[in-house]
Amino acid sequence: MGDHPNPHGALQETAAGLSRIIDSSVLRLWETIESLEDLHPRNLDRFRVCFFGSSRIPPEDPLWEEAKELARCLADAGCDVLSGGGAGLMQAVHEGASHGCCGDALSGDLPLRLLRNRETGTPTDHIYHHRTFFSRLHHFVRLSSAYIVLPGGLGTCLEAMMVWQLLQVDHIPATPFIFYGQLWDGLLGWARTEMLRNGLVSPEDLTIPVQVLSINEAVERILAEKKNYDDTCSGLTSDPWKGSIGG
Repeated sequence: MGDHPNPHGALQETAAGLSRIIDSSVLRLWETIESLEDLHPRNLDRFRVCFFGSSRIPPEDPLWEEAKELARCLADAGCDVLSGGGAGLMQAVHEGASHGCCGDALSGDLPLRLLRNRETGTPTDHIYHHRTFFSRLHHFVRLSSAYIVLPGGLGTCLEAMMVWQLLQVDHIPATPFIFYGQLWDGLLGWARTEMLRNGLVSPEDLTIPVQVLSINEAVERILAEKKNYDDTCSGLTSDPWKGSIGG
């Protein structure tokens, strides 16, 4: 027995080597993506509103119609609309933004749906599929100019907290970050009391999200930012990325 190598030890070394190669490859991949971010400024030619929210809210719930109307108002004002593309509030958002032309809710590998507004004619529907939540969340941030967090569960909280943290540390530019509805009273109140009281956040961090209770207030805040965006873009003499879905 002592004269023969341990095959299990060899397998362990092989697995460890593969793990190191994978980790190194993933790190280099994201370093490349970060470098490309510097070359390809996000949101240069489109103003996009990202919606997060529950896929479990049925059409008979009043919130479903509110989400639909909110998305319709923003799309009619010239905003592109982005969401997870699934059922529930995500389907309401895309029905509203497309005036019912967007088709069925998406399923399968972690979809992302971008409804690109057209000043004339039917909006165009762009669908992407991801294999990991990480790449999907990065794609959301990559494409979005503003965020609306509709009522939702754990997935919605995950998405919202990531955006909040990225805004906190200035990894993405300051932009509207809106929590819609009374559901968020508890979460935002807990952040103001427990997190702030224990020195885990600064008072400025708690001014990043804004809670609204009406469609009109959400639309006003988003369109005020869109006006700033349009004014800035009108001063650009050229746009090398114009027409790019990801730009």
